[in-house]
Amino acid sequence: MSEAVRKIIHVDMDAFYASVEQRDDPSLRGRPVAVGHGARRGVVAAASYEARAFGVRSALPSVTALRKCPELVFVPPRFEVYRAVSQQIREIFAAYTDLIEPLALDEAYLDVTADRQGVGTAWLTAKAIRAGILRETGLTASAGVSYNKFLAKLASSQRKPDGQFAIQPSEGEAFVEALPVAKFHGVGPATAARMHALGIQTGADLKTWTLEDLQARFGKSGAWYYGIARGQDHRPVNPSRERKSSGSETTFHEDLREPAQIEAGVLAMADDVWDWCEKTGGRGRTVTVKIKWADFQQATRSQSSRLPIDSRAKLHDMSLGLIRSVFPPAKGVRLVGVTVSNFEAVAEPGADDDLLELEGRRRSPAPTLFSEMDCR
Repeated sequence: MSEAVRKIIHVDMDAFYASVEQRDDPSLRGRPVAVGHGARRGVVAAASYEARAFGVRSALPSVTALRKCPELVFVPPRFEVYRAVSQQIREIFAAYTDLIEPLALDEAYLDVTADRQGVGTAWLTAKAIRAGILRETGLTASAGVSYNKFLAKLASSQRKPDGQFAIQPSEGEAFVEALPVAKFHGVGPATAARMHALGIQTGADLKTWTLEDLQARFGKSGAWYYGIARGQDHRPVNPSRERKSSGSETTFHEDLREPAQIEAGVLAMADDVWDWCEKTGGRGRTVTVKIKWADFQQATRSQSSRLPIDSRAKLHDMSLGLIRSVFPPAKGVRLVGVTVSNFEAVAEPGADDDLLELEGRRRSPAPTLFSEMDCR
C-alpha cells in the first residue's frame, strides 16, 4: 500500500425493523413477518429472514407479498421504537470511536484506526461491537471490516445474518475483480444495465476500461468506477454530514382523479415535511412533488425559490402550484409525495438521516489494518 491504511467497519443490523418486532412479540419468532400494512394498497417496509425465503422484500406491494407467502404476518411500523433502539446501538459504537457515520437507523460506518479500547485489531473490535449490540438490545448485527468504506460495505453482506467478514489490503483488488458489477454498492439496476450493454459484467471487466473512457461513458461517476475497480475508495468516515432533504409520501386507498382530493393529499404530506423542518430548524429552497400514476409510472415536478422556504403557507403554495401543473390528471393518481431539499442549514441532523454525502478526502496514520487474526 502506497498510503496509510485505515481500519473501517461497516455494521449492518440484520432485518432490523422485523427483528425488533420479533424480539418484542415472541409469537412472531420463526414466522414470516412483514413490517408494513397488509391492505390492498399497502407496501412492505421490511421483511424478516423467514419472509425473505419466499421472495418478500421491502418496497414490494402487500398483495404481491401475500401471493408469494400466504402465511405472511403484517405488523405496523413503530418508528419511535426503531429510533430508540438505533440510539442504543449508537452509544455502543461511541465506546469504540468518535468517527461514526450513520447511513440509516440500521447501519453505519465506523473508523476504528485509533484503537480506543485497546482491543488489538479491527476484526476483534467488530466482534466486540456485535456482542455488545446483542447483549444490550437482543438483536444481531453483521459487520464488514476493511481498509475503506466501499469494501467494508461489501464485506458486511458476505456472512449475513449474524456474521462478519474481512477484506485485507492485499485482497481488495482481487475481491472486486471477481464480483458482478450489479452487486457493487452504488451501482443501481439502471447503471448495471448500461455496464452490461458495454460488456462490463464483473469488476475485472470494469478494470480494463481507462479513466478517460469511463468518464466519457459515465461522466463524473467515471472516476469513482475507475477507483473501485481497483479496490480504491478515499472517502473518510464523516460523522458530521448534514441531511440534504426531507420528504413524505402516501399511497391512496384508491386511485384519485378529483383535483381537490389529490390536493388534500399533497397538503398533508407538506405538513409532515414542515413539521420536521420546524423540529430541526432545517430550511430548504427546493420543493419537489412526486406523483405515481395508477399504471405505476412516476413523474416529478420541482421548483426552487431564491430564499429558503420559511413558512408552512409558502410550502403549501409551492406544493399546490406543482401538483396543479398536472391537472386535469390524464389517469388516476396512486401516490403523491412532497420533498424539501437544497437546505441552507439543519440544526441537529437526526439519527434517522438516510442520505450520505460522497465527498471529501482524508488520510489517517496507521501502519497496519489487522494483526495475527483469522479473517474467515
